[in-house]
Amino acid sequence: MSVSTQGRIAGFVYLGLVVTGIFSLAYAPSQLIAPDDPATTLANMQEQFSLFLAMIAGGVIMAAFFLVLPFTLSRFLSVYGKNAARLMILLVVVSIPVTLLALLQYGELALTIANNTAQVEDVGAARAGYRHWITVSTFFWGAWLAPYGWLVLKSGSIPRWLGAMLLIGSFGYLAELFGPMFIPHFDELPFVDYVTKPASIGEIGSCLWLVVFGARASNSGN
Repeated sequence: MSVSTQGRIAGFVYLGLVVTGIFSLAYAPSQLIAPDDPATTLANMQEQFSLFLAMIAGGVIMAAFFLVLPFTLSRFLSVYGKNAARLMILLVVVSIPVTLLALLQYGELALTIANNTAQVEDVGAARAGYRHWITVSTFFWGAWLAPYGWLVLKSGSIPRWLGAMLLIGSFGYLAELFGPMFIPHFDELPFVDYVTKPASIGEIGSCLWLVVFGARASNSGN
């Protein structure tokens, strides 16, 4: 199988991750969850129960795509750094059970809603548990971009400027996660809303590049 074809396979897996991630982490929660208002959130989940179930299912499918992704990427990137490729795979694999633990919090809430026994307190507990585990997942979602970005920079299989975005984005994820722990009023800093933007550019950009062009066979080009 050519390197270009291997890249396209990785690109379509990446596209599946992006689409399910947007649905389960952004669109569905925006329709269901009212921040700091568990009563409204519960009402939304009851009224749009099928969307709530789809959000959970979408999260599981997202995790499946994410698990497969580094293996498909490593098929053409590992030649440029076997240890970096192994680290990329390890960080993703470790993140999967953590993400599933986060989704389990909503799964248990869905059972109580289906049985008509859900209380407002259940929503608060499920949201707290979900946020805890998804915060842990966020560490891995950011950390895996470092070896991935480094391999892109070294190989040129994908445009190197996207590799730079991935590396910067990795540090952005970690800054967003750890910044509030060490910097007072971190959330009020003017650049906070932009620290993960390079990651989005790098991930969506490399995804679309691979889908359209595949991976380059040599480490030449920019």
